[in-house]
Amino acid sequence: MKSLFRLLPYLSKYKTTLLVGLLTVIVTNLFTVASPWIIGDAIDELKRGIETRTLRHEDLMLYAGLIVGFALVAGIMLFLTRQTIIVVSRKIEYDLRNDFLAHIQKLPYSFFQNTPTGDLMALATNDISAVRNVLGPGIMYPADTLMTLSMSLVLMFIKDWQLTLLALIPMPVVSIAVYKLGQLIHEKFNQRQEQYAVLTTKAQENLSGARVVKAYVREEYEIEQFRKVSWEYFKKNLVLAKAQSVMWPLMFVLVGLSLLITIYVGGLKVIDGEMTIGTLTAFFTYLSLLIWPMIAFGWVTNMWQQGAASMTRLAKIFDTVPDIRDTEVTDYSIQNIKGEIEFRNVSFTHKGAQQKTLKNINLRIPNGTILAIVGYTGAGKSTLVNLIPRLYDVTEGQLLIDGVDIKKIPLEVLRCSIGYVPQETFLFSESIAENIRYGDDNANRELIYEAAEISQISKDVADFPQRFDTILGERGITLSGGQKQRTSIARAILRKPNILILDDALSAVDTHTESEILDRLRGVMKGRTSIIISHRISTVQHADMIIVLDKGEIVEQGTHEQLIEFGGIYAGLYEKQQLEKELEEL
Repeated sequence: MKSLFRLLPYLSKYKTTLLVGLLTVIVTNLFTVASPWIIGDAIDELKRGIETRTLRHEDLMLYAGLIVGFALVAGIMLFLTRQTIIVVSRKIEYDLRNDFLAHIQKLPYSFFQNTPTGDLMALATNDISAVRNVLGPGIMYPADTLMTLSMSLVLMFIKDWQLTLLALIPMPVVSIAVYKLGQLIHEKFNQRQEQYAVLTTKAQENLSGARVVKAYVREEYEIEQFRKVSWEYFKKNLVLAKAQSVMWPLMFVLVGLSLLITIYVGGLKVIDGEMTIGTLTAFFTYLSLLIWPMIAFGWVTNMWQQGAASMTRLAKIFDTVPDIRDTEVTDYSIQNIKGEIEFRNVSFTHKGAQQKTLKNINLRIPNGTILAIVGYTGAGKSTLVNLIPRLYDVTEGQLLIDGVDIKKIPLEVLRCSIGYVPQETFLFSESIAENIRYGDDNANRELIYEAAEISQISKDVADFPQRFDTILGERGITLSGGQKQRTSIARAILRKPNILILDDALSAVDTHTESEILDRLRGVMKGRTSIIISHRISTVQHADMIIVLDKGEIVEQGTHEQLIEFGGIYAGLYEKQQLEKELEEL
């Protein structure tokens, strides 16, 4: 339950509305508990009037009017209660979900590599909803229950303290039962939520990988795998439902015992003349009012246990401190960067890895240089460029931009100065124009068209019915691989970055289009730093400087001509690709 204390700042934001809501709870209960007293007096007055033949129509109308009036006021106050406390809970749910997304956006790239998407989806939906229940019904019903319980008990003691004590005999058993069952429900709910995260992850993977599933005819296999995961979720849901189902019947049995005691003992008192029938009716009505508090007590306990379990899961994410962030060493006077990059004896090791991905990298990239990076798969090329926008931080050595340690440059300034096209192209389910404008919300249509022209995507867009307003499917599924890459390049160019990084961003583009894109990029990026990773020698041969990575180390460095003359890995790749080209022409 301690995890729920983290919600106090959210509650304090709406404290005035909550106080109004609690005030309406008090007024609601004042009018609700007054009604049985009036009903009791009305019955006694009716009995007396019948016996003495002095019953007046006006008296009956007065009592009826009071009962209806009190019920109407209680109903209006209950409506206002829901309009304050429940609405506040919805607002806090909105704030909490936004804060959750804002926080995970700050977490490093490595966090998303190690955390299943399904887990995050479950937290953002089911878990936040469970927490919302604590803040809405979890506040309203306990407040209402406490007021009803206390006011009813006071009036019951006034009516007959001995009968009240007898009627309350089963109540301590209720508290013990709820406490024990609550612990069990908390544990089972946690297990259910964890399995829900697994189920969500499995569903997300199947939907995202639909092409692969169909290509390998694995539909039946995936259906069976999903069925197994779903069955586990069903079983955990069933276990939780069984634990919860014990609570309600137990409440009814214990409350039923109280009613039984009241009817028996109260009935004897009426027979002996120690209590009027009106008083017994009022007493019985008050006891009926206590049924809901007793049931709500168990229900709210369930709700709080589930909410606490969900908040504990959310707290683990909120407590995750971003490894990569602005710190006390950040120099906020730096407002822009030019683009000179220097690696000084840089090494990098992924978390949990035994070997270094990059080893002793020493490299200086002057401002305005076009650097090409070549190497075998797994050589560390993508990892090297991921250090520049600080998607990863160096584990050894120093990385400098314009002669300043990269950790001193504000993250926003650094990343706003970089145009990055990753190896895995990602487009959003928006229009082509919105995808290109993603890096600059203020970009007008003219700038979008210009960027599209440079990336050579404009020719393809011209053939689309709605051109730049064409809505893309999820992850840009309606475009081909080459079209997605060129759209991503346009998005990066639009920012007019001082550093442009293309991580194998032309692999799905034909050599003719590739040549046109590179020619146009040279004009756009003149005086700015460009880094191009590619397996094609044709893509990198005109670069100012080329480095060859092998097993995380720079093993060759120079121009195209120098590396061909050197006769190493680069020359070998060039010869193979030339041979392939000649064979294709035969």
